[in-house]
Amino acid sequence: MRRASLAIATPEAERGGPDDGALVRALVAGEPWAAAAVWNRHAPKVFRIVARVLGPGADAEDLTQDVFLSVFAKVSGLRDPDALGSFIVSVTIRMLKWELRRRRVRRILHLSEGEELPEQAVEPVDSEAREALARLYAILDALSADDRTVFVLRHMEGMSLPEIAGAVSVSLATVKRRLSRATEHVSSQVEHDASLAAYWRKGKARDEL
Repeated sequence: MRRASLAIATPEAERGGPDDGALVRALVAGEPWAAAAVWNRHAPKVFRIVARVLGPGADAEDLTQDVFLSVFAKVSGLRDPDALGSFIVSVTIRMLKWELRRRRVRRILHLSEGEELPEQAVEPVDSEAREALARLYAILDALSADDRTVFVLRHMEGMSLPEIAGAVSVSLATVKRRLSRATEHVSSQVEHDASLAAYWRKGKARDEL
């Protein structure tokens, strides 16, 4: 059964209010307002990452909720309360990798998934961009969960290499290796698609600024 829809907070909600350390202490103490405050601050980023990693057909809202259920269950064991944001991203990445692997098994077993973009898109896109995005994710489907996650965090989410290394709990050298492998694969496939290549070059130019 599909869950009731929850509003994804606006990016502005990520700022203001108690700092992360105070939020963690409030959660652990059972303060009734704390869970909503954590959601309002961090849900926009989690939703954005989930939607960008999974792409067309993603039920990003449901997985975002799963991330926070896991965070709330584990937050009492967080050694550094001020690292709440990094902790939430790391939980998000672990759940995304599991979901990507589950999807791969479904494809092997020929179990179909929906092919429409999520109703609540990360960014407004026109029909041409929507079609290009769908073709890009068809290319990303050939990547391993690890390579795909690193690729999206770098090229779509704009995270730095050290930030990605921390989020996926691997060395910087491993992140560079995965990113290079994924980028080489995507670049080689994109060049065979003229319209998609234009979007890819535009994104690459933005990364280099």
